[in-house]
Amino acid sequence: MINLFKVKAKQKEIAENANGKAPVKKQTAGELRLHKDISELNLPKTCTISFPNGKDDLMNFEVTIRPDEGYYCGGTFVFTFQVSSIYPHEAPKVKCKTKVYHPNIDLEGNVCLNILREDWKPVLNINTIIYGLFHLFTQPNYEDPLNHDAAAVLRDNPRMFESNVRRAMAGGYVGNTFFPRCM
Repeated sequence: MINLFKVKAKQKEIAENANGKAPVKKQTAGELRLHKDISELNLPKTCTISFPNGKDDLMNFEVTIRPDEGYYCGGTFVFTFQVSSIYPHEAPKVKCKTKVYHPNIDLEGNVCLNILREDWKPVLNINTIIYGLFHLFTQPNYEDPLNHDAAAVLRDNPRMFESNVRRAMAGGYVGNTFFPRCM
């Protein structure tokens, strides 16, 4: 019976191609789900989404976060999202393009957010991830760090941490590491 469906589908595709129509690219389940997620986005006013490769490439996009409170207030941080065809069964790959002094983001842009790793579940969506990223800027977490130096300073000396964040966001050195301006 399954072979019959494949034969029918092939016949339909041949007939459409014979009529001069371009073959229709079928969307994967991941693309369909991502399209739904994006159409239902309810972003904070400080977050925007863009598609650098055009709207035809939904599986790769960028999210810009501009925190309006906390240590990172006034900064602009860009994240890339790469979504696999098996989304939502696999979490998107998220990287921070902006070099930032942050306990949960390392200098290569890797992000430590539990819902992108062990706590990912298919019921979660892009909106949830964006809110999670936004939360990292309003409430950085020194208990689960990728940047251990930043985490130690935040834990032991919050005023020094704030000074380091300001220096990094203004475009300067923290220790031996230079951070480009992101304000």
